[in-house]
Amino acid sequence: MSQITPIIHKTRTQAVVEVLREQLLSGYIKAGEPLRQSAIAAQLNVSRIPVREALVQLEAEGLVKFEAHKGATATMLSVEQVTELFELRAMIESDLLAKAIPNLQDDDFERADKVLAKLESAFKQEDSVATWSELNIQFHTCLYEAANRPHTLDVVHGLNNNCDRYIRLQLLLTGGIPTAEREHRELFELCKRKDIDSATQLLQRHILHAAEAIKALVVQHLK
Repeated sequence: MSQITPIIHKTRTQAVVEVLREQLLSGYIKAGEPLRQSAIAAQLNVSRIPVREALVQLEAEGLVKFEAHKGATATMLSVEQVTELFELRAMIESDLLAKAIPNLQDDDFERADKVLAKLESAFKQEDSVATWSELNIQFHTCLYEAANRPHTLDVVHGLNNNCDRYIRLQLLLTGGIPTAEREHRELFELCKRKDIDSATQLLQRHILHAAEAIKALVVQHLK
């Protein structure tokens, strides 16, 4: 019994994380809004312990901020944060892709192609916004895993979690979906051709152009 309890407890915490993450990323919980542990616990019918643990995890993802005498709040949109996160992504992901391309096999491309087809389908459905980021990360992961750099890949996933709400804003509010679809397909083909230089340059543009569109949105939001 002592072995089962932590697994159940962990599952409950993860369930709270997923609900709160979706509310934060979708804008249901607004930036700067306080996150009252007792209210969340009552809403989700759980104790305050998994709520507290979920908020700590969401803080690590950059979605929640703890402040003295104030508790947890939803993080504010920040141009500085967008700049730092997306520059890090461009640097780390392009290096990871360059290391992965020589090792990519037919199975990797088959998996990436299937995920990309799902992402393109999700882009066309308004009720599938919540799956965009997950499928986007899955697609890029299919291309990156062959680098055999698991710790670097963990860093990339962490950065993507932090960027998630910004990416959704960009796709939803700037009409960025057609560009994302085109660039994903182009990146896929360049990887298949083993064109490392063109693929890494496209990936950097893909990430940094999104950052510029997002920063313009954030500035507009903060006015």
